[in-house]
Amino acid sequence: MKKTILLAVFALASITAFAQSGSGFGIKAGLNYNKNGDLIRSATDAGENIIEGSDGKVGYHVGVFGKLDFPKIYLRPELIYTKTKSSYELDGNSNDYDIAKLDLPVLIGYKIIGPLHIFAGPAFQYTLSNDLGDLKVEDVKDDFTVGLHLGAGVNLGKIGLDVRYERGFSENEANFIGNNVTDISGRVDSRPSQIIFGLSLNL
Repeated sequence: MKKTILLAVFALASITAFAQSGSGFGIKAGLNYNKNGDLIRSATDAGENIIEGSDGKVGYHVGVFGKLDFPKIYLRPELIYTKTKSSYELDGNSNDYDIAKLDLPVLIGYKIIGPLHIFAGPAFQYTLSNDLGDLKVEDVKDDFTVGLHLGAGVNLGKIGLDVRYERGFSENEANFIGNNVTDISGRVDSRPSQIIFGLSLNL
């Protein structure tokens, strides 16, 4: 919890600094379609593990951003609360894997023509919680990870629309077991792979 508070304070201070010295500050929200990494189930009656891929589901995000404008490029740090969902089929049952995290993307954008722009940058992520349906799941191995955001957007006055792709750089697994311990067990990769649709408002 202390790490979460420190990360949030640092991010907000950075965004405020950009807003004071630069050209903008605002809020944003949107939907994300996410698929986490593979679930690897330990097989008790076979010589090898069973790998299950995830099915994507819709989640959401809300946050704030600051923007520092230059003639053709801009710098935009964001602080975002993100809720992702994906689903795994285990023994005929569907188990949703829900993750709540704080994201801090630091984006560098390029203005192509008119309101159209593209952007990319690292996204620093802190996992707040993870839940795997009816199974007992441990916390992820690494609370703090790094990924990449890559996308394009359009600005219409104070309103901004963008679509981006996020990918985690490395596996970040969590172990799980069935409620009866002897049911099933294994590990699941919480690394995100998601398409994000965002709506922002300059204040």
